[in-house]
Order: sequence, then C-alpha cells, then structure tokens
Amino acid sequence: MANAAWSEKMLVLLRGMNGFHLPGSCRARCLRFTVAGQQVGWIAPRVASILAAHPQVFEPRHGGAISLRSNLGLYACRSEAVDTVLRTLRDTGSLSCLEAWRDEKCDVMARFCDAPLMGVERAAMGLFGVKKYGVHINGYSRSDTGELWMWLARRSTTKQTYPGRLDNLAAGCLAAGMSVKGTLVKECEEEACIPADIAKLARPVSTVSYTYEDEEGVCPESQFVFDLELPPEFKPRIGDGEVQEFYLLPINEVKELLVSEEFKPNCALVVLDFLIRHSFIEPDTEPFYQQFVEALHQAV
Repeated sequence: MANAAWSEKMLVLLRGMNGFHLPGSCRARCLRFTVAGQQVGWIAPRVASILAAHPQVFEPRHGGAISLRSNLGLYACRSEAVDTVLRTLRDTGSLSCLEAWRDEKCDVMARFCDAPLMGVERAAMGLFGVKKYGVHINGYSRSDTGELWMWLARRSTTKQTYPGRLDNLAAGCLAAGMSVKGTLVKECEEEACIPADIAKLARPVSTVSYTYEDEEGVCPESQFVFDLELPPEFKPRIGDGEVQEFYLLPINEVKELLVSEEFKPNCALVVLDFLIRHSFIEPDTEPFYQQFVEALHQAV
C-alpha cells in the first residue's frame, strides 16, 4: 500500500497549486478579462483598480468584466498599448511582480488552438490571469536490469523564481511565436546541452494544468509534457547557467523528493504525472489516485 504520509503531503501540494478552485479563493471577487469579446483571463480586484487609471486601454464592462478597448483592433496594437501601461506601472513600482521584468512576451488567446489576440510581458501574465503555457521534459534512462532512473536538474541560485530547487531535466515558458517542439529543442540545448537530434526523440505524452493565486494575481498554467529516454551513456551538461547540477536518481528517491521543499512545485506535478503514466502509482495501492489525476488536469 501507499505511504499515507506521502499521499497526504502530495494532496496538500496539489491543493496549493489549484488554490484558485478552492473555497475562500479570490475567484468570486475577480473580474473577467476580455479581449475582442473573448474571455482570456481573470483580474483580481486590487489589480483592477490599478488598471482603471488607464481608461485609454482598459474599460469596465457591465457584469463584472474589464475589457481591452475595442479600438485597439490588431495584435500589434493591443500588445503595444498594454506594454506601455505595464512599463509605466513598472517604473512607478505599483506592482512588485513587474520587478522581475524579462523582456519576453507570451501570446494571449482564449484557447491554445485559437489565433493569439496579443502578446504580454511574461512577468505580467498573472496580473491579467491569462494562461501561460510551457514545455517540460521528463528525462530518464534505463539501468542494465531495465529499471527506470530519472534525470533531475537543480536550478541555479541566481534564478528569479525558486532558486536552488529541483526541476525537470529541461523546461521553459512558451514564448510568443514559438512552437511547442521548437521550445523543447531550444530548452534541451540551452539548459542541458542535449543535441537537437536527441531532443527531437522526446515524445509528447500529456499536459498538466493548474491554477493558483498569489498576492497580485491569478496564475493559470498549462505545461506540455514530454518524455525523453536518454541513452545510458549520455549525461546532460550545464549549458546556459540556469542549472547548477544534474542528478540521475532511482524512482523511489525521486518520489520522496516530490513532497519535500526541495522541489519546484509545478515540476513536482509533472513528475507525478510521469509516475502515474508509468504505473509507479496505481489505483489499487494509492487511495488518492483519482484525486491526483483530476488535480493534474484542472481547467480554469
């Protein structure tokens, strides 16, 4: 049977990553954010009051919504108008999340299959509660006896978020205009020095989606998950400095680390998905199996 303490800790982690769906969250007080008549996000009340000072870009709507002005009619025009407001807010220090400005935009759309409506600075995505997409790669190898061992990365201590925490083999945000597979190859090469011909062998296997909230906004995220089996003789190497070390660990050790404070929370969810798909966690031995699966695929 499953370790009851481990299972309870995992439930706590999953609830935290899906806090926006729980009673007592800010969801009931949030305003819907619409662009061109489509809801693309959720805006917390404090952020809504700050955006109200920029009526040339944002306008309130009846029924609890904030909309981008309809005269901002094209992707480039919308992106530029929002970017101007965000830079003003950054310069005035109105919102602390903008201190982590990255000069990297993410596309905004109601659904991933839709045409992007605008691009928004990555550090500001939570202010509008728009979904951020990423690509995460589970790297693993097989021992001489066929057992799976997983590659984990330890994040650099200079990372803006979760410095020094454990991470997947490689991962990255899906920047505006980038494809999922292109992001995968780029992150593998940059972070782990994995050549493109090996990275392209990664198989798309799942998505992991969740929505949490922080002090300044709502954070819906969806990660495209890939599994990459590396040859036993291959060892990832530190590339762009975002990782300080790589580890090849047995699955039982990885599983215990998931519920420790060492792991970056969303990366722990990606590994949990791996453990379920590869039958290291099964419904007859894990009492919270169904809750785990449901929590990994929460739509906003």
